[in-house]
Amino acid sequence: MIVAIDGPAGAGKSTVARELAKKLNFKYIDTGSMYRAITFELIKRNLENSKDLEMVFKEIINSIELDFIDGNVVLNGDVLTKEIRTPLVDKNVSKAASSEVVRSFLSSEQRKLAINSTNTILEGRDTTTVVCPDAQVKIFLTASLEERAKRRYKELIEKNIKVNFEDVLKQIEERDKSDLTRKIGPLKVAEDAIVIDSTEKDVQWVVDKILSIVISKRNG
Repeated sequence: MIVAIDGPAGAGKSTVARELAKKLNFKYIDTGSMYRAITFELIKRNLENSKDLEMVFKEIINSIELDFIDGNVVLNGDVLTKEIRTPLVDKNVSKAASSEVVRSFLSSEQRKLAINSTNTILEGRDTTTVVCPDAQVKIFLTASLEERAKRRYKELIEKNIKVNFEDVLKQIEERDKSDLTRKIGPLKVAEDAIVIDSTEKDVQWVVDKILSIVISKRNG
């Protein structure tokens, strides 16, 4: 079974998908972390302001190896966690997300990971529409802009990353615009996806909600 969860930044997809994977004993694939890993490499090489980003991304893709261990993305053998959740990566990740070269490469890699696993949970921006359009369960998880900014701000503060709430709010607003308007794999609700609004809902409520949908699909 493949469970695909899409939604905007800060909707809680990663936390929910990780918990679901534990409860169901499914492989967890955080597709967003793969874009963040490539963005991390872009910044590491000081190439984020390059004029020809597509050429740069081609070079990066041809020189890296991506994998997953316990739900965490692995770049060239290094497990990346907090390194890819910084404000600098947040600011530049839309460059990777809107790149035709990167999206084509990662969509293919994500599809392979999902198909080659017995049971998988993927979450991202286009897992229900592009990566796994035939997923048995499709969820679009969302929340208000204010709520999502509060969650991201809290997450960064807890990681001892100094940020301003207004800056976080602006970054998420800009990311929404980029996700919704990009030409390749834009964020949208798949026709057969179930929309869940997590505003003012805790993680357990959302996990239980999706869990009941998965169980119902299995038994149906």
